[in-house]
Amino acid sequence: MRTLYHHWLNPGCRAVRLALGEKQLDHDLQLEKAWERRTEFLRLNPAGVLPVLVEADDTVVAGHRTVLEYLEEAYPDLPLLPRRPAERAEVRRLIDWFDYKFSDEVTRNLVGEKVDKRLAGLGQPTSAAIRAGLANINYHLEYVAYLTERRRWLAGDQLSLADIAAAAHLSAIDYLGDVPWVRHPVAKEWYVRIKSRPGFRSMLKDRIIGIAPSAHYGDLDF
Repeated sequence: MRTLYHHWLNPGCRAVRLALGEKQLDHDLQLEKAWERRTEFLRLNPAGVLPVLVEADDTVVAGHRTVLEYLEEAYPDLPLLPRRPAERAEVRRLIDWFDYKFSDEVTRNLVGEKVDKRLAGLGQPTSAAIRAGLANINYHLEYVAYLTERRRWLAGDQLSLADIAAAAHLSAIDYLGDVPWVRHPVAKEWYVRIKSRPGFRSMLKDRIIGIAPSAHYGDLDF
């Protein structure tokens, strides 16, 4: 059985979990507190970052983008990248949008401040950062709506790694109840569709000790 070393609200870990679900690849989850820098974990990934995928044959693949590329190449039967180069480029552009721009402007300011600092013992959250994250998320939800009003999924007609990247970040923030879905119904429609997919459902059971999820986190129709 393959094993994924992960942490609950790490968007990269969530993206890999979603991809494994879409590709219908069975896996075990191993919770890893990367900040503890366990010797056994550092042997798998000397960089000490999550996620890390270990295949049944002991192949080790580290880093969420590397793992996602590996899954596309090793298990191509249920693709998450389109065939045409221009369409692939659009998927990758949107992955960059969420993994860099959204992450810098929203995820780090909300999940980073409210959860990562607490779990790693790095002090109290910064209120200015939280306010910035809560303000910035509106712009990004408007962009999700803009895209899905013109396409079935974020990058085109088929669900892709672009949707998975977006859902990975937004689902982590939704755990905290910080996504203003009421103000962004079109973005919410897209999220309901991806949240209802079978590969998403294991994440809806995540529970962090001492940090309860939002009331609607596990609901498929909210």
